[in-house]
Amino acid sequence: MAVLLIELTPGPNMAWLVALVLGEGRKAGLAAIGGVALGLLANGLLSAVGASALLAALPQAASFVGFAGAAMMLYLAWEAWRASGETSPASVPREAPGRHFLAGFAINLFNPKAALFFLAVAPQFVAGGAPTIRQAITLALISVAIATAVHFLLIFGAASIRPVLLEPGRAKFVRRALALAMVGVAAWFVASAIG
Repeated sequence: MAVLLIELTPGPNMAWLVALVLGEGRKAGLAAIGGVALGLLANGLLSAVGASALLAALPQAASFVGFAGAAMMLYLAWEAWRASGETSPASVPREAPGRHFLAGFAINLFNPKAALFFLAVAPQFVAGGAPTIRQAITLALISVAIATAVHFLLIFGAASIRPVLLEPGRAKFVRRALALAMVGVAAWFVASAIG
């Protein structure tokens, strides 16, 4: 329930996945989901071996990770903005699925809040408060499964409204608005890195 509530709260994954689908289509979003899931799983597993404690103890490390995530989002925003000039269906960028997979992985690997969330929530569900590796893996898999289900709903929902939003008269505006939304996500990462 805790993971479901967190996943239903607007955040970096939600904004980026919707922007990606609206800009490049359902296939791009589906490719990204695999990377997002792997990044979340890596965060869960790294948390189990103490990376979250390290990030909490060393604010400089958490800041670096937050800035790295922000840089990735700014790069994606720049790509979306550049692609907003021509709006015909043939001009919609068709990036390799591997690129979206890697972006999803990096965004979630470089998200210190995901690791800190796992560190804070996992102990509540195990006796003694310190999960074993087996328990941590189980909790990480449950978390990733719930997050992935929510992400699939986002992808298919965004794909269903994409044709309306990308009509020739409004496509450029929509793509640029989505690029600005990604800049907002980058600002979110920066705020968490310095806050």
